[in-house]
Amino acid sequence: MGRTFGYIRVSSREQNLDRQEIALQQLNISELIIYADKQSGKYFLRPNYKKLMHHLKPNDTLYITSIDRLGRNYDEILEQWRIITKQKRCDIVVLDMPLLDTRAKGKDLTGTFVSDLVLQILSYVAETERDNIKKRQAEGIQAAKQRGVKFGRKKIETPENFDKIVLEWKRKQISTNQALMYSGMKRTTFYNHVKEMQL
Repeated sequence: MGRTFGYIRVSSREQNLDRQEIALQQLNISELIIYADKQSGKYFLRPNYKKLMHHLKPNDTLYITSIDRLGRNYDEILEQWRIITKQKRCDIVVLDMPLLDTRAKGKDLTGTFVSDLVLQILSYVAETERDNIKKRQAEGIQAAKQRGVKFGRKKIETPENFDKIVLEWKRKQISTNQALMYSGMKRTTFYNHVKEMQL
């Protein structure tokens, strides 16, 4: 009888792990060892995922809330599934997709085929949807730009006497700190505006 693990992940430090953690705790598994990461899976640099993979042994079971916890693209998800089920010889249970549960049907050839096939379809659909979202976002930004919507930080306006401030600063009649105070700018912004004046 192997051990039982759970893995949860969110894509940024601002997001909350609570929803995934509650889903795992509701399984009422007394000795459930949970690993968690708060960073993007894009480059798979997640430290606690690596620790989990190091500790997984044959006959262990890994619970995840959804298949995209394994990775952020089709190839990565399939590769991690292969490593865990074939190389590590562990079971995977995906809570939001009951068909992806290798415990019951992963022990015979047909069951393994069904699980692998469902996984490939789901992984493909997940990545396609992400690509579609990015495409829609890019199209939305392009359409907004055509309507005159400005993106990025609002440009800081220079005060009316900015030319005079710069002239006095260049002549060393006032210090840099005084120039920043009089213009109400940060150092980098001040220098950028000075460069624009010289173009």
